[in-house]
Amino acid sequence: MPKPVTLEVIKRQPGTLARAGVLHTPHGDIETPAFVVVGTKASVKSLMPEDLTQYVGNQMTLANTYHLFLQPGSEIIKEAGGIHQFANWKMPTMTDSGGFQVFSLGAAFGKGVTKFAKGEVETETQVPLKAGLNVYSKKFAEDHGKLCIVDEDGVTFTSHIDGSMHRFTAERSIEIQHAIGADIIVAFDECTSPTADRDYQEEAMHRTHRWAKRSVLAHKQDYNALKKQGLYGVVQGGRFLDLRRESARALSDMDFDGFGIGGSFSKEDLGESLKVVNEILPEDKPRHLLGIGEPEDIVQGILQGCDTFDCVQPTRIGRTGTIYVHTGVILTSQCGTFTYPETKKISLTNEKYKTDLSPLDPLSEGYVAQKYTKAYVAHLFRSGEILGPHLASIHNLYFIVNFTKKLREQLLYK
Repeated sequence: MPKPVTLEVIKRQPGTLARAGVLHTPHGDIETPAFVVVGTKASVKSLMPEDLTQYVGNQMTLANTYHLFLQPGSEIIKEAGGIHQFANWKMPTMTDSGGFQVFSLGAAFGKGVTKFAKGEVETETQVPLKAGLNVYSKKFAEDHGKLCIVDEDGVTFTSHIDGSMHRFTAERSIEIQHAIGADIIVAFDECTSPTADRDYQEEAMHRTHRWAKRSVLAHKQDYNALKKQGLYGVVQGGRFLDLRRESARALSDMDFDGFGIGGSFSKEDLGESLKVVNEILPEDKPRHLLGIGEPEDIVQGILQGCDTFDCVQPTRIGRTGTIYVHTGVILTSQCGTFTYPETKKISLTNEKYKTDLSPLDPLSEGYVAQKYTKAYVAHLFRSGEILGPHLASIHNLYFIVNFTKKLREQLLYK
């Protein structure tokens, strides 16, 4: 039976792992490398699907299994004909496994920890949680409404909406993703905190591998889903390169259609971590870097063989008035493969932008960047107008999506 999701590599960059290709899916092709826009609850906050195609130039959208399971429920989406019909997403789609919620509701709960080792915070008011199995506390659940307990079979968690208790296993995650109906689904995994020690990173990695095998079996038991949905396995191992290699080898031996690279990293070591993984993963299958997509990360990811990226950052910061802009400086990657624009973030809520009548980003080709001034969008945020987050989100998504497209063009034509 033909695979529903395949990668056609068009050109490779000598001296690096970078490659340009086309990712074929049942709902269309994606020219890679590509940035995948995140629509957590089958909605890119404040944007219509038409905005994504008309003003952003987006090729693919990712939704969150955990959130859609809680609201509106996967059965409602299935009854509607799947996420493409339910959300009017007339493009290829992807769902994650819910595994990141193991991280965000468990070891990382209340700590402000991200996928990178830096930027972690802890205050006296936070409940101390250690990486590993978190013991269930009724008082903790009542006080916070969030809790995640990991065991060998799966994850038990309380809903952040109403505190109700639920359970995900590898099989249940695949079942939910079958019902949602995205083109690409992801095997259930355990994402660890960057602060977790080696012993726990290794323990979680091996558990992820066991869950991966179960995810493959669960996927193969649904013949209709097997024809329409590609399954990705997730490489783990934290910041430890030997564990990353071990994880890549283990998953390469399983029958996946592609691979996600997940877990936590050191910002400085991101490139090397990706390199050791992508030197092992099969050349003819797609690789997605999960949850990481700042401009400098995308450059590193492409050079080290990643094909697609997703990140909530563009819309998350856009909703608070922060936008990406070009500085006018052109940078060159260390290996000389790419030239690319230096970028920075500015906050339109700063006083100086109240009277700045220049375009949002004079060096951007985006419709929003050229048609609206900093002063106007700053006014929208200051006056609480919902058009502000809408315009800033479109601008940021266009910025990242087209930043990635231009790197692809260099791979093809330079």
